[in-house]
Amino acid sequence: MKRLALTMVAMASFGAATAEAETLKVSTFLPPNHVWNRAIEAWGTEIADLSGGELDLEIFPAGQLGPPPRQYDLVRTGAADLAVILHSATPGRFPMTELAGLPLTVPSAGNDSAITSRRLTELAPDYLAGEHPDTKILWMAVTPPLKIHLTDADPSDLSAFEGKRIRYAGSTWQKIIETLGGSPVPVPPAEAADAMSKGVVDGACFPFEATKAFDLAPVTSYSLEPGLAAAPFALVMSQATYDALSPELQAIIDDTTGPDRAEWFGKMLDEGEAGGRAYMAEAGVNIITLGADQIDDLKAEFAGIVDEAVAAAADSGGDAEAFLSAYTD
Repeated sequence: MKRLALTMVAMASFGAATAEAETLKVSTFLPPNHVWNRAIEAWGTEIADLSGGELDLEIFPAGQLGPPPRQYDLVRTGAADLAVILHSATPGRFPMTELAGLPLTVPSAGNDSAITSRRLTELAPDYLAGEHPDTKILWMAVTPPLKIHLTDADPSDLSAFEGKRIRYAGSTWQKIIETLGGSPVPVPPAEAADAMSKGVVDGACFPFEATKAFDLAPVTSYSLEPGLAAAPFALVMSQATYDALSPELQAIIDDTTGPDRAEWFGKMLDEGEAGGRAYMAEAGVNIITLGADQIDDLKAEFAGIVDEAVAAAADSGGDAEAFLSAYTD
């Protein structure tokens, strides 16, 4: 009887430990080999180790749970516990956050993603939390500035964009393409290469790091650098999911996310950017670099886009000028 009692206690303890285990559902719209998914997998391994297996992640890539515009609401409604958010996928919903993606607008320290992602994450609690209700921002990310990749037009002369149909994402890039004289066309990221090969569009906007994931080299003749504008992302967690965790598991989440994690992820993006550029160059893509005078001319042409975005963010109730000043400082 005594041995039976001890066995029952042990089984009860095991059952309690099993009940406490948490597997969090993570939604991303990006392909399995994308740097976002690889980063989340690495972070998931870390928190599983720190929690002794009590906290685990299950990733659903490639939009299995929903397309890019739905990712945030998947978390808000409880369909997913975490999700990767591309803010430009829902224009007007995150006006303050989208200021980090304005054309030729970067922190004074530089436009490497390690710098921009860390800075945006540092500013998130004071300036961006209100745009992300019912969620906890784990870290923000800013892509390397997006380059324009063209099927046949040489962009050495910016007049080459006149009338060209360019795949874009978000209202900022729509305005950039229109300012250059092109026609913006919405195409899902995973369909960009096919659209370029079939002549549906004449080009697409991506950082170099994404060209490999979406296999753009075979359909690209020219790429234009430097990038003209970046794209802000975030990994967000349901606040309800976070609140339901034990204090010990919450501490693990807190200790492994935030600005340091954003910088770590930004370095992954920067490494991917260098690798993506090499991938395009090795495939024979002509990479055209704008001169300083051309960049100055573009800054002047894009000034109206910047002013309009700042005004829209201010109308939403945020201190847009203070945020932009803090971000670019």
